[in-house]
Amino acid sequence: MKNNITKSFGVSDVGFILLLIATIGDLLIPFFLAPFCKKYNHMTMVMSLLGNRNSPVHLIYNLWLIAAGIMLILGGLKLYAMYLPASNILSQVLLFCVVFYAIGACILSGIFSVGETKALVTLPEKIHGYGSVLGFIVLTFVPLIIGIVTMYSNEVVCSVMSFIFFAFFVMADKARFENTIISNEGIWQRLSLLCMYAPIIMVSFKNIFMK
Repeated sequence: MKNNITKSFGVSDVGFILLLIATIGDLLIPFFLAPFCKKYNHMTMVMSLLGNRNSPVHLIYNLWLIAAGIMLILGGLKLYAMYLPASNILSQVLLFCVVFYAIGACILSGIFSVGETKALVTLPEKIHGYGSVLGFIVLTFVPLIIGIVTMYSNEVVCSVMSFIFFAFFVMADKARFENTIISNEGIWQRLSLLCMYAPIIMVSFKNIFMK
C-alpha cells in the first residue's frame, strides 16, 4: 500500500500537494467554521472575521491561516522551480507574489487578529489590515504571470476576473454602494480569491494527476 502511494505521489509532488491543500482549504474552511458563529454571513462578511478575538472559532481559523501561509511558501518554491526554465524574471516575480501574500495575508493575519469592525485602531489590527490588503493586491498578479509563462488563455481570463472582483471588494464598503449588490463584500472577496487561486489549483492538479 505504501509503495503504491509513493508511486502515485512522488516527492516531487509535495509542493503541488501543499498548494492544493492551502488554496482549496482556504476557500472551504470558512464554510465549515461559519455555522459555529451565529451572526456570520458569507455574503456580507469577510473571511478574516472568523478569526477575530470574540469569534468562537478564532483559534482554529488563525492557526489555519498560519499553516496555509507556510504551505503556500513551500509550494511557491515548487512553482518557481517549474517555471524557471521558461523565464527567470517571471518565475522570481511569481515567487515573490506568492510569498508576499503568504506572509502578509496569511501568516501575519493569523498571528495578529482582526477586530470586529474595519476600524484599524490597535497595532495588531493595523498589521492584519495592511498585510491582508497588500497581500491580496499582490496575489491578483499571480494568474496573469502564470498565464504569460504558460501561454494559456484560461489563466488570463482568471486574471481579468480577479481584478474585477477585487475592485468590487474594495468598493463594497463605500457609502455610495450601500444596500446594493456591490456592498456584499463577502461575495466579492471569495470570488476574487477563487480566481486568484484557480491557476495555482489547475497547475497543481495537472502536475499531480495528469503526468
